[in-house]
Parts: sequence; structure tokens; C-alpha cells
Amino acid sequence: MVEEKARRAGRGGRERVLAAAADLFARHGITGTTMEQVAAAAPVSKRTLYLHFPVKDDLVVAYLRDLVRSGDTLHDVLTRADLPPRQRLLAMFDLPDAEPVRGCLFVDAAAEYPDPESAVHAYAREQKLLMLRLVADLVEELGAADPAELAEQLVTLADGAASRAMVLGDPGYGRHARAAAEVLLERAVG
Repeated sequence: MVEEKARRAGRGGRERVLAAAADLFARHGITGTTMEQVAAAAPVSKRTLYLHFPVKDDLVVAYLRDLVRSGDTLHDVLTRADLPPRQRLLAMFDLPDAEPVRGCLFVDAAAEYPDPESAVHAYAREQKLLMLRLVADLVEELGAADPAELAEQLVTLADGAASRAMVLGDPGYGRHARAAAEVLLERAVG
């Protein structure tokens, strides 16, 4: 499937590798996917694969960066200028209706690379801290008395909802966290 899409699109080796990796990571997890599987699915030679990504960590970080560039993350929801701050915050809990339900890919990557010094874990942490800053800015804009505390509560709810949705295979699970977020926002900013 990925092979045919890549051929029709006429993409180069690097793009084919990233597309194959995204598909395989979604289906099998990051550590459950080998570089050989990625090369076969791309399809590229191992030489081409390792030319672009000398080690798997490089591929995983590139995959996560590509995810950020795609506009398919909560960061993009949180920075939408066409929605008021409260709607952007509540949109964090509208989980994508996709199969398989993967949860937060940054949390997944950090869990699969638990060493905090690894490039993958460090990039995932950087993205989660960015999410916290974006949420803190929005709740401050809403007039929350303690934006840092409320932001921590909201991102904890969002990450928890994404994780439970993945474990339970329920993309609608975010509705529970959204209800809690609405209560927190009502109490903090009215």
C-alpha cells in the first residue's frame, strides 16, 4: 500500500522511507519495526535507507519532526487563529477517529525510548513542553488566576485521554477528559 502510494506520487527515497516508517510505526510500534522492514516497505535499498538515516534514532526523530510539519498535532489545534482560546483548549480532547488508535505519538515515542538522554526521548519531551507552553498562553489569555497550574492539569488530561483511548481502542474516549476540562475551565475563568 505505502509502496504504491510512494511510486504514484513520485517521491524520493527519503520521503518514501518516512511514509513507510509512519505506516509501520502506527501498526507495529516504533521498537516493533525494524529498519529492514522500513527499507522493504519504502521500497529502497538498505544503502539508501542508511544514507538518509544512519541509525534508527535518526529515522524516528525525522518521523516525529515530519509529524509536526504535517499539521496533524495538537500544537496546530492550539495555535489556530480561527478559533477562540477556549475552543482551542477543548479541541485537545477531540481525538482523531483513526485505526489503529495510537494515542499521543510523542508519549509513545518517549515510552519506547525511555532513556531521557536519547534523541528521540529528548525531542518528544521538547514537543510536550511546547504543548504545555501553548496551553499556558491560552489559559492566561482567558484570565486564569494560575495559568501554569491549570495548563498542567489540562495537558495531563489530554495525555491521559490519548493514552486511555489507545489502550482501550476507543477514539471517542476524549469526551471524558473534555467534560473534566470544561469543569476546570469554568472554575478557573468562568
